[in-house]
Parts: sequence; structure tokens; C-alpha cells
Amino acid sequence: MRTALPDRGPFALRARILTPLASGGTRYEADGRLVVDARGVITHVGPWSDGSDDGPDDRGADPRHDVIDLRPLILMPGMVDLHVHLPQLPNAGVGAGLDVLTWLERYTFPLEHAFDRATAERLAPQAYRAFAAAGTTTALIYGAVYEASLDAAFRAAEAHGIRAVIGKVMMDRDVYDDSVPPERQLEANLRQSADLCARWHGRDDGRLRYAFTPRFAVSCSADLLRESAALARAAGAYWQTHLSESRPELAEVAHLFPEALDYLDVYDRAGGLVPRTILAHAIHLSAREVARLADSGAAVAHCPASNLFLASGAMPLTRYREAGIRVGLGSDVSGGPELSIFATMRAGAFVQSARRVCEHDEATQALGPLEWLRLGTYEGARALGQEDRIGSLEAGKEADLIAVDPRLVAPVPGEDSHDPAEVMSRLAFRPHPDMVRAAWVRGRRLEGPIGVT
Repeated sequence: MRTALPDRGPFALRARILTPLASGGTRYEADGRLVVDARGVITHVGPWSDGSDDGPDDRGADPRHDVIDLRPLILMPGMVDLHVHLPQLPNAGVGAGLDVLTWLERYTFPLEHAFDRATAERLAPQAYRAFAAAGTTTALIYGAVYEASLDAAFRAAEAHGIRAVIGKVMMDRDVYDDSVPPERQLEANLRQSADLCARWHGRDDGRLRYAFTPRFAVSCSADLLRESAALARAAGAYWQTHLSESRPELAEVAHLFPEALDYLDVYDRAGGLVPRTILAHAIHLSAREVARLADSGAAVAHCPASNLFLASGAMPLTRYREAGIRVGLGSDVSGGPELSIFATMRAGAFVQSARRVCEHDEATQALGPLEWLRLGTYEGARALGQEDRIGSLEAGKEADLIAVDPRLVAPVPGEDSHDPAEVMSRLAFRPHPDMVRAAWVRGRRLEGPIGVT
């Protein structure tokens, strides 16, 4: 057996395996085998003893000899981050306690104003390495308003290998782009976004995709919301924006759109509520909004770390899931203080506990560690409509996976566990910044993690 990490398929890994399953439930192998072919597709997942006497598979990975032994590392699906702001990464951890609108004016808009092509060329490669080091192999990303910087961000993602959905932030109200006259903001936003979509949506057999990205209703006209949603539908692209993150925001939206029934109705009237729509936060929804959101098929990016950091509110996650809304997790850097979806799981669990205890919300159910794992992987893939490709380690899926070192989260050295819920509990509640030792997308190893030691 070899111990060097493979850079691309075909290869076979011997390690512990922990993954949600598309059919429900979880698979755990204390000593497992995962085989990846030359296309970067998983061809076998099972116990080490299963198939150990087989010959080479039909694409060249020999389960007897071409094996990399990663024990005691754990193979898991790569994390899916449904909401993150690329230009804001340098600000992560700064601005705690401010409300969202103040935080935007003081910290966020200055960073985004400076996110030109040169800044993107410098920052984006670092950001993608940081994603991989945190265990994130798929990210739904907001850029800034500049077309050139988004082109650079896509080129960096293409080179790095991360699976990414990226969008140029669109604003035609309270804009920070002074290079475009106010009367041309609407036209420029639509044209530039359409051009980016034409260049990048679907690149590398869908590894890179485009998201039309109106920032939120406060900074967008009804025309911009409506026309961007129409462009997304026509291109088969995504449409992402923010919804109901803070109560001051709700009041401002009601003032700007008096004809709308509520915040969600602003996007509904624009034609934005479709299955390829991902709405970030969605904390303060009425019963009508919950029912309409579920009926529309649009998905929600739950960002509990950000919601705590900026004191925005506590999502009633149980109510949304029971209503049938697709929900995944988002780091929301830099509203959230760190990129790790494992840390986001921890924040989410604390939020749900607080709802039960502090708000006497008896309807809130505590999610177990394996349910948080599902939210951070398979449910994120399902929110993107990519659960047939990624989100779990199963034969036939693309090999988006990470190798995690459980020794770094053990409270006492050598005191490990083979109970899958206990293993996942420690990864979520005691995440270590160096615990992700390797990350692959389609069997190609990503630069970022520190490697096996």
C-alpha cells in the first residue's frame, strides 16, 4: 500500500468512511475502501474486506495494489457552503455586535468597493485554498459589482479545481460603483451579469456555474429583481439573494415596496421563487411566507454563525424543514466569523438549543450530529439541485470528498470513538483548524489542506 496522497484518479483509499446516504440514514465503515476511477467518479464504497480479492476495475483502479492507506483518517463528503461573500474574507471576525445595515456600511461596502480585478486575482486563489482547508469543496459565492473582478474569480476557481457557483453582486440603488452613472446602473448590471453567465455557466461539465445575484431588496429596484430573475430562468442559472436577515431590514423593505404583501412577496412578484433560487438567512418569516416558500421549491441557506455574530435572530429551522423547505448551511463570511461548515454546524446546534430553552419553543427539535452532517453535505447539494452528483460518498457520484483527522478533536490523545454519532459530534463541536488533511473534487486533489502527517 502507498501512503502518498493521490493528486487525481484513478486511486483507491483505505480509511474510515462516514457519509449520509441519498436514501436516508448514514453509512459508517470503521475500515473502509473507496475507489475512484480516472473520470473522478466513485466506483466502489464499502468495508475493506469487501472486494479485497477483486482484480482491477474497468477504469484502472486496482483495489488490491493501487491503494493509499489513510487510516485513521475519516473520508467524508466535501462540505457545501451555500452562502459566502468572496470580497469579505479579509474582514472575517470583525464587526461583532453591529446590526446588519450598520455593518454593511462600515465594513462590507468599503471592501467590496476595492474588489477590482487585481484584488480578485490576489485574493481569490487564497480564498479557494482556505475553503479546501476548511473542508468545503462546493461554494455558492457572492462577488462584488465589477465584471472584471468576477471574471478573475472564475478563472481562479477554474485553476484551483473547487466546485463553485459564483455571481456578480447586482445593485441599482445605494450603489458603491461610481464608474457607472446612476441612470445606467440597471442596464449595466443586467448586461454584465448576462455576459458573465454566457462565459462561465456550465464550464468544465458543470463544475463552474453562474448565479444571478441581486444583493437584496434594499439595494435593488423592482426592475432589477424582475429582469435578473428572467435572465436566470432563461439561462438555467441560479438566482441568489438575501431574505429577512434582520428586523430593521424588514422595515426598510416594507417602506421601499409598499405594494408587496411581505418581504418574500417582493421576490415572488419578480418571478424569483423557483427551484434554482437560494435565499440566504430567511430568519423572520411569517406563516404565509413559510408556506409560499415551501410551495415554490426555492431553497434556504441557513447561516447560524452569522446570525449570532450580527445578532440578527434565530431561525426556526424545525418549522422550515417540516414545511418541506430545502435547507442547507452557509458560512456567510464575513458576517460569519469563519469559513468552516463544521463550526457552522456547532453554531446551528446552539441556536436550536437556545430556541428551546430561552424562547420556550417546544416545536424546535434538537438535531443530532449526523443530521448536521447531512445538512452540511447532502442537503446543501440538494438545495443546488446537484444531489445526483455530490453530497454523499456513493458509487456513481463524483468524488468530491475530504479526509479528516479525528485525532485532532479527541479530548484526550488516543481516546477515539467508532460510534459514528460520537465521531461527528466531536468534529462539529470541537473542530480543529488543521483537521482537514485533504480535499478532492472529481478525484482531483485541491490545494489548501496541510496534508497527511
